[in-house]
Amino acid sequence: MNLWRRQFYFLSVAMLVVAGSCPQLRAQSSTAAANTDAKAAERDGRHDFDFEFGTWKTHLKRLVRPLSGSTTWAEYEGTTVVSKIWDGRANLVELEVDGPQGHIQALSLRLYNPQSRQWSLNFANSKSGSLSEPTIGAFKNGRGEFYDQETLNGRAIVVRFVISDITQDSVHFEQSFSDDGGKTWEVNWIATDTRVKDEAAAAKTSPPGEAVVDRDGQHGFDFEFGSWKIHLKRLEGRLVGSTKWLEFDGTSVTRKVWSGLAQLEEFETDSPGGGHIEGMTLRLFDPKTRQWSIYWSTSKDGTIGVPTIGEFKNGVGEFYDTEPSGPNGRHILLRFIWSKTNTASPHFEQSFSEDGGKTWEVNWITDQTRVSEASTAAR
Repeated sequence: MNLWRRQFYFLSVAMLVVAGSCPQLRAQSSTAAANTDAKAAERDGRHDFDFEFGTWKTHLKRLVRPLSGSTTWAEYEGTTVVSKIWDGRANLVELEVDGPQGHIQALSLRLYNPQSRQWSLNFANSKSGSLSEPTIGAFKNGRGEFYDQETLNGRAIVVRFVISDITQDSVHFEQSFSDDGGKTWEVNWIATDTRVKDEAAAAKTSPPGEAVVDRDGQHGFDFEFGSWKIHLKRLEGRLVGSTKWLEFDGTSVTRKVWSGLAQLEEFETDSPGGGHIEGMTLRLFDPKTRQWSIYWSTSKDGTIGVPTIGEFKNGVGEFYDTEPSGPNGRHILLRFIWSKTNTASPHFEQSFSEDGGKTWEVNWITDQTRVSEASTAAR
């Protein structure tokens, strides 16, 4: 699904134009603007989703054919698990439900942008292995509203996602579509979650001795699961002839999602000369193409760029994309390479090319050392 972008600033612009012609009004406007800015600064929404951490029983209704006049609904029952990331500034929702219409296994990666004070909700299901464009919005008076623009049957529509009726033990979700610019809305997805009190009893466990079979590369990143000590080197200037490297040390933790069809890595590093990096990588496997999509974000801006896509062959993973990351915003080719994946010290390199892949400049090197379970438990 493809999405809408937000636009909200017209009234404040008009007030500034009028204020410019009157000193008294200009002073009043400045005071009002300062008060507005102060009020906005007070509204820090980074913990808006804290109420949801934990395990939930989910009842889901889905309109089978939205915006077609259909009144046929499919119903599902299952569970939702919401996990904290970056102390609440991000979170991962894992949904798994079943019904007469089949099985749904999905996730939503929610990221908070501290500059705009808005949340982006990034959705994926295990059948496609890719993230949608984000639905973006915020909470006000205990109600969350998030919007985007997408296409349905080749036509542009507006999507609205609402979170309401929030209590300690229950919450209500609705998704609606509009094909007339928001004048009218048709609800097509309704979910009611009820908190599970005994989360330990609700946790799913794999059968003992269950064998892991790598089907078409879907377990290519299984080597990453667990806790790691990491040493990172980052080239200070990229594609400008720089030879100065900044070095970081820190830790990373990678956990399984969708039984290994996806995974989430959180890492945190520090450097005397390079500062602090708090990052996250979401990796999704597409069972149709048998390729992995790698999405990256940091806590500074809470946004996700284009995915880097590729696969593993003989224990080496290669992943590519194009980005406007070169000097003066020029588009470049980006490459990730994973090697030594069958050891306790995997190696990662990122490189850029501005000549279509003829030559590459390595600008990011990470070496990992696995932290034993005993060492992790002792901390």
